[in-house]
This record gives sequence, C-alpha cells and structure tokens, in this order.
Amino acid sequence: MKTYNIYLLFTVFLVLTGCKVSKDIETPQPELPQDYRNAAVTADTTSIATVEWKKFFPDVSLQELIGKAVTNNYDMQTALKNIEAAQMQLRQTKWNNVPQANFGVTANTSIPSKNSLNGISLNNFLNTSHIEDYNANFSLSWEADIWGKLRGRKKEALAQYLKTEEARKLIQTNLVASVAQGYYNLLMLDAQLAIAKKNLALNENTLRIVKMQFDSGQITSLAVQQTEAQRLRAAQIVPQLEKEVTIQENALSILTGALPNEIVRNSTLDLTPLHDELSSGVPSSILSQRPDVKASEYELAAANARVGVTKASMYPALNITAQGGLNSFKSNNWFNMPASLFGIVAGSITQPLLQRRQLRTQYEVAKVEREKAVIAFRQSVLKAVGEVSDALVRVEKLKQEQEFAAERVANLQKATTNADMLFKSGMANYLEVITAQSNVLQSELDLAALKRDQLNAVAQLYRSLGGGWR
Repeated sequence: MKTYNIYLLFTVFLVLTGCKVSKDIETPQPELPQDYRNAAVTADTTSIATVEWKKFFPDVSLQELIGKAVTNNYDMQTALKNIEAAQMQLRQTKWNNVPQANFGVTANTSIPSKNSLNGISLNNFLNTSHIEDYNANFSLSWEADIWGKLRGRKKEALAQYLKTEEARKLIQTNLVASVAQGYYNLLMLDAQLAIAKKNLALNENTLRIVKMQFDSGQITSLAVQQTEAQRLRAAQIVPQLEKEVTIQENALSILTGALPNEIVRNSTLDLTPLHDELSSGVPSSILSQRPDVKASEYELAAANARVGVTKASMYPALNITAQGGLNSFKSNNWFNMPASLFGIVAGSITQPLLQRRQLRTQYEVAKVEREKAVIAFRQSVLKAVGEVSDALVRVEKLKQEQEFAAERVANLQKATTNADMLFKSGMANYLEVITAQSNVLQSELDLAALKRDQLNAVAQLYRSLGGGWR
C-alpha cells in the first residue's frame, strides 16, 4: 500500500510538472496586400533583400566603406556586446533546474550569564563557563518546476537573445543604407562642384567680353555690374560645395569608426550604374526579411513567457533541501567519524497568500505588456509595408523626373551656346547671355541632385525590404 501511494504521488508530480498555467498568444497573422503599391507586376517572387550587400553595391570604394562600417561602427560594436550579454543570460537559465549547493565552515563560542539557566546548567553538568560549536556542512536546495516557471524564464531568455541578434541585423541594414546614401551624396557634391567651376569659367569669359565692349563704348557700366554679379553668384557656389564635401566626408568617416578624413572614391555620379530590375518580392516575405519585424515577434514570445512566469509565481512552490556534514562542541573530536556526522532532509510547499496583491498585479501587468507586444508587432509590419511602397514610388517617379530634367539640361546647354555665339556677333545682348548661363547652372545642379536621389531611393528600397544584413 505504501509503495502504491509513493507511485501515485510521483505520477501526480509528473503531471503537475507538465502543466502550463497560462496559454501563449500565437503570433498574429497581419493583414498583408497581395502586392506592394506601385510594384511592377511580375511573376518573380524573389526579393532584392536576399542579395548580399557586396553584390548589391558593386562600387569597390563603397564596398570598402561599408565593410569598415560593419566592422568598426560603435553602434555595431554595442549591438555585439548586447548579444554577448544575452548569450550569458541564456546560458544561465540552463542552470535553473540544477540544485543550489553551498559549503560552509563555522566555529563559535557562547558564554552565557553565570546566573542564567544556561550558565548554571553548563557549570553543573559540563563544569565549564562556555560552550563551543564547530560545524562543517554541505547543503543542497532544489525547487521543482511544477508550474513551468523555470522553463518560462528560459523561453524568455532565448527570445531576448534572438531579439538582440535581430537588433544587430537592424543596425547593419540601416548602416549599409546610410553609408551608401552618404557616398552617393558625396558623388553628387563632386559633380555639382565640377558644374559650378565650369560655369564660373564661362561667366568669367562673358565678363571679359563685356568689359571689352564697355571699354569700346558699346555698352554702359550697368552691363558690367550685372555680369560681375552673375560671376560672383557662380563663384559663391564653389566654396559652399567644397564645405559640403568636407562635412560629408567627415560624416562617412565617423560612420566607419574612423577619425574625419578624406574619402577615396574611384567613380563619378554619371558612371554609377542604377539597378535595372528591382524585384520587391511578395509582401509576406517581409515577415522573415525585416529584422525589426522579427524582433517584434521575439518580443511577443518573451512577453508570453513573462505572463507564464508571473502566473506560476502565484501557485505553490515545492522546495527540497538537504544538509549534511560534521558537527561537534569540541574541536579535538570535530572530525571524529562517524560520531560527528549529521544529516537533514526537508521538503516544503509554500503557497503565497497575502503579499499586498503584488503577484496578481505583476501578472495583470504582464498580460497588458503582452497585448502591447501584439500591437507593436502589427505596427512594425504596417510600417514595413508602407516604407517599401514609399521606396517603390520614389524609384519610379524619380526616374521620370530625371528623364525630363536631362532633356531640359540639353536644351538649356544648346541655348547657352547659341546665346554666347549671338552675343559675340552682336546679335544678342548681355542679359540674354547671363540669363541662359544662370538657367543652365541651376538645371545642371538639379539634374545631379536627381541622379543622387535615384541612387538613394534604390538604397532605401533595399533597406526597407530588409536587405543589408547578409
């Protein structure tokens, strides 16, 4: 009968150990469109996000910059340290089911009052005024994971570790896009600086001719002054762009974890190719490609685990303790065995009752935090789809803008050439010349900016789809 009771209790214990006190919320299936808005209709379901950044950005100088940033950027280094800390926390949870062990050695002397009961007893029975106690013991303490509290903590630690890994990927995707956009901005500034210098030389040549006409009495001083003002306007752009070049170089250097320095570039804005085919894939792939979406999913898993842990804290806890060692009230026979040996085994079940409702409040707060995690996950998906749609329309419309701007520049360049020829032959006045030069300068600067914007839009599309962490 006793054997039957033992087996029955053991079976009940195993059943309780397998119980779950809370039900996890499944990762919600967000509403996703069949295709991204402004996406080209294609049968290709692959996404450019699966392309490694070294293959997506063929420029050697840009590849070198991105490589340095991924290795040396301080945000990336911090993310790696966060992963290292999360790994340690995860390894720690694997020891939660192992009993706690302690070893201690104590020696103490107690001198009671001679007039006290203990003092009189010591004097009468042991003929001494003090008592000594020597103890060397080894103790074990183990909590049975009946309600899954320890397993819940392990699940939470695993989710937090995976979340930190996604955080590192997110930093890298943003870093790759930021370096690429900064590099393209630098190429644009180089192109604009060359345009400004070329236009300045053209203005200086016009001013020289105007001064010759003034000296010969053909025109008034007003023409000289207006032409000089036009030249000064073109000249002012040069130091302004040189300043922007230096600032952009400094920013790129800092992104790569280096001191501000000159950035080497072996390409120009006109020679930087644009990707002809930019497949965005299907919206459902964004759930696995975007690091921020995956991080939100892991945060929901951690929130589920926290709910289980806080719920289990309100249920009885089974603790088993054992202690054994050597004990003696005289030092000379402390290690006399087996006479000095002792052992204690105890088991306890503790049920929290009145703790000022703290456990219940922790459980309710954990459920609210889990609901917030669900909302954050849905929001991250919605944000991701919106960013992809925005990037797609930028790529499409900037291409059209660039075509119109290029045609406008070609027409204005012809107009400037014709105005200069007519001016030299006396068939056009100086106002027509400086107006044509002013128009072509601004249009060429705008065209360079549009080419930069096109490249940036492609880099942004790559990032918004989740590319860059491979």
